[in-house]
Amino acid sequence: MSGLPRTGLARVLEELGSTLLEVVCGDVEQAGDVGGVVIYDPLDEPELPSRALVFGVGLHDPAGLARVVTKLGRHGAAGLVVRAPVVPDAALVAAAREAGVVVLSFARGASWTHLAGMLRPLTTEGGGPQTPTVRSGDLFAVANAIAALLDAPVTIEDRNSRLLAFSSRQEETDHSRVQTILGRQVPGHYTRILEERGVFQAIYRSDRPVFVAPLPEPVDPALPPELPRAAIAVRAGDEILGTIWVVVPEPLDEERGEALYEASKLVAMHMVWQRAEADMERRLRVELLSTALESGPGSLEAVRRLGLKDEPAVVLALTVVGSAAEPPLPAQLAAERRRLADAFAMHLSAAHPRAATALIGDVAFGVLPLPQHREDAEERAVGIAAEFLARVGSRLRPLIGVGPPAADSSALARSRSGAERTLRVLRSGIGGQQVARLDDVHVDALLIELADLVPRGDIPSGAIARIVAYDREHQSSLFETLRAWFDAFGDVAAASAAMYVHTNTFRYRLRRAAEVGRLDLGDPGARLSAMLQLRLMSIRSAPDG
Repeated sequence: MSGLPRTGLARVLEELGSTLLEVVCGDVEQAGDVGGVVIYDPLDEPELPSRALVFGVGLHDPAGLARVVTKLGRHGAAGLVVRAPVVPDAALVAAAREAGVVVLSFARGASWTHLAGMLRPLTTEGGGPQTPTVRSGDLFAVANAIAALLDAPVTIEDRNSRLLAFSSRQEETDHSRVQTILGRQVPGHYTRILEERGVFQAIYRSDRPVFVAPLPEPVDPALPPELPRAAIAVRAGDEILGTIWVVVPEPLDEERGEALYEASKLVAMHMVWQRAEADMERRLRVELLSTALESGPGSLEAVRRLGLKDEPAVVLALTVVGSAAEPPLPAQLAAERRRLADAFAMHLSAAHPRAATALIGDVAFGVLPLPQHREDAEERAVGIAAEFLARVGSRLRPLIGVGPPAADSSALARSRSGAERTLRVLRSGIGGQQVARLDDVHVDALLIELADLVPRGDIPSGAIARIVAYDREHQSSLFETLRAWFDAFGDVAAASAAMYVHTNTFRYRLRRAAEVGRLDLGDPGARLSAMLQLRLMSIRSAPDG
């Protein structure tokens, strides 16, 4: 009886991500299934399983790689893995294309043995992401195993000092470690002291354990003193994934240091799997939610797979913008969007267990099921969004647009469109709101869309263009006078007060604006044209305009 189908090379790369393997040349989609992993021996004619993934240990020369790729193609190999860096020349690219062999580069410093161990469950019959030998959920078991080897409490942390796993015996540690366990994050004051002392730099520069002396003085004199630690970086090739921290009274001896070094390699495998699994789950969720929000042929199945029902719901759209005065770096903006998207997903799930959320591009979309027969369902969605913004802390400016209610899954596309239109108004800064429904900003949304249709050279035109040109030449304020008059619905007293000028002065300026622009303020069509131009100019000057 035949086994389950093997995993394709494209799926293998999805599982492992780009941390360890990168495509140099060749068509991954045409590579097909991977039938096994073998090591290439240049002194012995290889006997390869069908569609083998070959480890080219020691192969570097591009010309030699082209010959090997041609030979592997005759044996039906799927791919060749060589140590990075690899700069493909024309001969190698041509050989890979003709032989149908994909050439992959393997990160420097990473272990071939560990790569083989990670690939084996994916490339054997019946293998796949559901049956790997290394699982991210085993990190707590690994932490306990390391603690048993070293006879000391252990934590495993990522690059941002967030706690990933911890061993038993934490009651033997100090206040900072307890705070780390409770908060799932190393306390900020502790990391700052370590950074100031250059501890992280020392850990990242070394591939062996680094002894970390205790803090010079306790945070609270009433607490016991902090304990020393040994730490080692967790690496996948040249990339640092995180650190392992062990509470020990003195530096590790050679035997225990070697044990921690070997353990760091195992932890690296787990962390790579953790990243691959999270990336794959995130990509799947993005695909499903994107399909559901299109309300197309496959939307009903996508809704079902997301755990939703064909029921009333509303779409919310969340994004983050920086300030014009201090624009954030793109990486900071992207990281904050991911952080808030995760928090948004948790918040909506607390509001309704079937809520579904995913970050699509730079916007986190959430589908929130609505209670049946509630007239205030849309207002409730706005309240949930406002509560999220009140609770979440962000150095940037998060915004949430709430779309109109959808009666069922077939109307989710309309709700998404409304949420996106609302979010665009919020991005522009009109009104200064952070949460809004489409009904709240419908006029501004229409004006923004109208501004998209009008060529930039056409605004201002006619009377408004003449007034703007006069102001620029004579340093006057006829444009602002006209705008104040429109904003006050023709109420001269209110408009003059808004501009802090006498009513007679305001009337003079208004008459002068009409004369300069040759604008008949008694003509409804002329007034509408002028008002639209003023509003569109204001929108064009906004950040999103």
